[in-house]
Amino acid sequence: MLNKNSIWKVLLVILTIGLCGLYALPNIYGEDNAVQISAGRDATVTEQMVTQVEQTLAENSITPKSVEFEDNQILVRLTSSDAQLRARELLEKELGTDYYVAMNLAADTPDWLENLGASPMKLGLDLRGGVHFLMEVDMSEAIKKSLEDAENGFRTSLREEGLRYRTVTQRDDYVAIQFRDQETLEKAEFFLRNQNRDLTFEEEADLVLKASFSESKLTAIRDNAVKQNITIIRNRVNQLGVAEPVVQKQGADRIVVQLPGIQDTARAKEILNATATLEFRMVDMDHDVTDAINGRVPAGAQLINDQEGRPQLLEKQIMLTGNHITDANSGVDEYGIPQVNISLDSEGGNKMSRATRGNIGKPMATVFIEYKSTGERNAEGKLVFEKHEEVISIATIRAQLGSSFRITGLDSPKEARDLALLLRAGALIAPIQIVEERTVGPSLGAENIEMGMQAIVWGLVAVLVFMTVYYKAFGLIANVALLTNLVVIVGVMSMIPGATLTLPGMAGIVLTVGMAVDANVLIFERIREEIRDGRSPQQAIHMGYDSAFSTIMDANVTTLIAGMILFAVGTGPIKGFSITLMIGIATSMFTAIVVTRMITNAVWGGRRVNKLPI
Repeated sequence: MLNKNSIWKVLLVILTIGLCGLYALPNIYGEDNAVQISAGRDATVTEQMVTQVEQTLAENSITPKSVEFEDNQILVRLTSSDAQLRARELLEKELGTDYYVAMNLAADTPDWLENLGASPMKLGLDLRGGVHFLMEVDMSEAIKKSLEDAENGFRTSLREEGLRYRTVTQRDDYVAIQFRDQETLEKAEFFLRNQNRDLTFEEEADLVLKASFSESKLTAIRDNAVKQNITIIRNRVNQLGVAEPVVQKQGADRIVVQLPGIQDTARAKEILNATATLEFRMVDMDHDVTDAINGRVPAGAQLINDQEGRPQLLEKQIMLTGNHITDANSGVDEYGIPQVNISLDSEGGNKMSRATRGNIGKPMATVFIEYKSTGERNAEGKLVFEKHEEVISIATIRAQLGSSFRITGLDSPKEARDLALLLRAGALIAPIQIVEERTVGPSLGAENIEMGMQAIVWGLVAVLVFMTVYYKAFGLIANVALLTNLVVIVGVMSMIPGATLTLPGMAGIVLTVGMAVDANVLIFERIREEIRDGRSPQQAIHMGYDSAFSTIMDANVTTLIAGMILFAVGTGPIKGFSITLMIGIATSMFTAIVVTRMITNAVWGGRRVNKLPI
């Protein structure tokens, strides 16, 4: 008999809607004003600190909703924004500068939903509030570091090849290698040209060979500087627990960073401006550190203080920089002594292998380098950065190292964890500066949400009234499908990890509310035509759905293609609009065709009907 539902189809539809409804449920619980406590480079957040935080708040008559310790962070949920601000100020004074105390918004999802992996939709800056930074990478420093790498590589390669040179020095935008005679210069030029295809070599007066980067290599250095800084900034933000950050490239040398929910702009700037790098160098054992402290520093050495303020005499030659580190984890060796296990990329493994081959049994230092802004600007209007260096670890090389090795000689598991975190978070290839800053307050975000919800509600009400008046009982079925469609859209948006709802995204939902009934209008009008042509009610329902399907599919597929193009070529708000548009098209086809037909079949299918209320 026509228009009967199969049990498996009914169960599948109910399961799909139920699953989407379950994952849409966290969105009704809202968010709490929260204060997030995380550790700086020289500190660790422990579970014992929860008691200290609770006591500090109690002494100042602040009653938190909860204080939670998770993933080496403490999250304090508070009842109001005023309590949040007071708690942040008190905890900053109590804990000192070794800890990051940042205001945030935390989802108030029940534990049973969190255990199922359900979480609310991710909201963009325009809806949730937060900070937006546009950052510029200092390309001159990136090129300078690449020249330093080339300089060190030339020394190693020429020594291994047995070609004697006088000096290898880095100048403005090239490396100058001076030789003792013309014959050695020509042999070295031939050798280095074959070994370094991306460099150009020119002979100059006084037996000097000038090595400079080709244009293609300079472009690659700039691209790599931006890409690596993006990766490392994302790692830093993730380590601090910021929910759904946006870190992406803009133009040739700029990076966009958006931190939804972050209300503490000063703290966010401090985190992102901590421009740092790492270097591995050998400790100079051939000269007396006391003589160096008294002013007699050897030509190939440098004095750098350790974390305790003690001067350490290191070789100037850099064995390896932190940009070759792919992973770092703390642990213990077979004797229970703390260590850090490090993994390098292939290029870094080769460099480390060459550098440690003849240095077994000698101490190697890990140097932490930070670039801090002086507040001054150069002739181009860019911030001037000052270099600060510190030895954070000295370990003895036990064997020739490669792509994987370990750092030992650490004082405690805490020191091992801190060093691993620092290495894993990465080293920025070049300093960065914030050239643009925008803050969206949570009150403005709440206002945007309210206005967007009003647009959705009033658009929905208008469509519901029209469908009920014009199509009667069939209109009511379409309305049920329309409400189901909204639930499914929210559920799907909540389930997709990278999907973020923005104000233009809400406009996309409003549009899909109208588009969702288009399919039902086509189906219902076709059913009316079949009845006018003398078909029975059962035949009219069957042919109405079947005949309208191809038209509905064509219309929605063309819109879906347009949405895909918008997503591929658009940025920011356009992407947000295209995401909800594409999801809305898919869900509206499901609810308008499958759900309404299932309800229609359940009400009128499989029995004698003389007249349809349409």
